[in-house]
Amino acid sequence: MPSNVVVRVKASTPALAQGLVAIGKELELPGEFTPEVVAAAEQAVAAVTLPDRDATDLPFLTIDPEGSMDLDQAVHIAREGDGFVVHYAIADVAAFVRPGDPVDLEANRRGETLYGAGSRIPLHPPVLSEGAASLLPEQVRPALLWTLQVDASGACTGAHVERARVRSTARWSYAEAQQALDGADDTGGAGDTLPETLVLLREVGRLREQQEIDRGGVSLPLPEQELEASDGSCHLVFREQLPVEGWNAQISLMTGIGAATLMVEGRIGLLRTLPPADPRDVARLRRVARGLGIDWPKDVDYPAFIRSLDPSRSEHQAMVVASTRVLRGSGYAAFDGELPEQRAHSAIAADYAHVTAPLRRLGDRYAGEVCVALCAGEPVPDWVREALPGLPKTLQDSARRASTYGRAVLDLVEAVVLVDRVGEEFDGVITSVRDEERDRADGPHRGVVVVGAIGVEAPVTSPQQLPLGEDVRVRLTRADPADRAVEFTLEAPA
Repeated sequence: MPSNVVVRVKASTPALAQGLVAIGKELELPGEFTPEVVAAAEQAVAAVTLPDRDATDLPFLTIDPEGSMDLDQAVHIAREGDGFVVHYAIADVAAFVRPGDPVDLEANRRGETLYGAGSRIPLHPPVLSEGAASLLPEQVRPALLWTLQVDASGACTGAHVERARVRSTARWSYAEAQQALDGADDTGGAGDTLPETLVLLREVGRLREQQEIDRGGVSLPLPEQELEASDGSCHLVFREQLPVEGWNAQISLMTGIGAATLMVEGRIGLLRTLPPADPRDVARLRRVARGLGIDWPKDVDYPAFIRSLDPSRSEHQAMVVASTRVLRGSGYAAFDGELPEQRAHSAIAADYAHVTAPLRRLGDRYAGEVCVALCAGEPVPDWVREALPGLPKTLQDSARRASTYGRAVLDLVEAVVLVDRVGEEFDGVITSVRDEERDRADGPHRGVVVVGAIGVEAPVTSPQQLPLGEDVRVRLTRADPADRAVEFTLEAPA
C-alpha cells in the first residue's frame, strides 16, 4: 500500500497503539509544543488585528472530513451572468505568526502536519490550528479571500486575493454534504432546501472536472481504508471517495492554478512541480493492467485510463494503488526573477501552487503572501523573499519525513490486520521485480505483489523468476506488527 493511501482508524488494538509509539521514537518525530511556543501562540491570538475589508456578509461554508477542527478553507459560490463567482477564504496564518517568532521557527522545523492511523502531529499549536486561525462556524476570522471568476464552461477567467474578515455559517462533513445533495435530488428540490453554495459546488465542480480532462490532467481516485476491530481482530474496509470530495478539491486546484499564474506573471513565487511520467513506468502499468484483467486499449492514454477505473472494484483498487508510482518526482520550485526550467505539474497539466492549506503546510503561508502582494501592487515582504531560496529544501525534507511516517504507519496497519491470516493463499498480480534480479537464474527472486481482495501491496519472494504483470497465487508467510513486516511467497500462476 503506498503512503498516500489514507487510513482512518475507527478502532484500535494494543499492537497498533504500541506500534505507533515505536514509530514516533524511531523517526524522532516532533512531540508536544514547548511552553515557549504555546505561550507565543496564545499571545498572538490575544493581539490579532482583523483586516479592514469586511466580507462577513458572504455566507461561507466549510466541507471537510468528519470531526476536522483545522479548517483551512471556506467557500461561497454565486451565479454571475452565465457564469459564477467563487469566493474562497483561506485561513490567514500570517495574521498570527510573525517571522522569527517561536511559532514560526517551530513551523519551519516541522514543515507540515503529519497524519497517522488516527493520530495527528500538527504544524501549529492547536490554539491556532484548531482554534483562533481555524475557519470554524459562526466565528469572525482573518482570511486571505480569493475571488475567482468562472465562465459558463468552467474556465477560470480571473483570480484575485486580498485580506478580509470572514465568517463561516456552517460546517459540513463530506458525508453530510453528499447525503444532502442526493436527498434533495430524490425530492426534486435541491435549490429550495440547500445552501446555494452547496448546490453550485456540484455544478462548478463538474465543470472543473471537464476542464481537467480537456487540459490532460488526472486525479487518482485513491480509496480510503478504515480500520475496524471486532471479536478481538482487525480488518480493513475500503471507503470510496464521494463525488463532493472531488468537487471540493477542484475549487482548491483552481485556486492553486490561479495562484501559480499570478506568481509566474509576477516572476516571483513558489510552485509545486511534477515532471512528466516516465514512459517505462507507463509501460509497466500496462503490464499490470493486463495481469489484473483490466482492458487498456493502445489508443487510450494514461489520464483517460485512470478516469475509466471504478474504485469500488477490487482489481481496479489495486490498479489505482499501482498507478501512484507513475506520479514520482514531485518537488517545489522557488524563483525571484528568472522562471524555473521545470515549473509545471504534470498531473494537473498546468502551473500550480500550494496556497489553500496554510494551517497544515508551511509553504502555503509564503506563497499566499506573494499573491496578496502581487494583487495589491505592493512589494513582496522581505521575510518572504529572504525565505524563498531555502523553502524547497525545507519542504522536500518535511515531505520525505511525512512519506516515511505514512509508509511506516501503513506497514504497521497491514501487519496488524493480517497477523491472524498467515498461511492463507490469495490471488494477486506482480507489479514490480527488482531490476538486478530479473536475469538471475537462481533464487530467491524478490518483487512486489498487489492482492486486490484485501487491498495490500507487499513484498513477494520466489525460488523462480517472478512473472511481471501476471496473475499469481501467493501465500502470506509473514505478518509481524513488531517489525511492521508483511511478506508473501509465490505459489503458482493464478
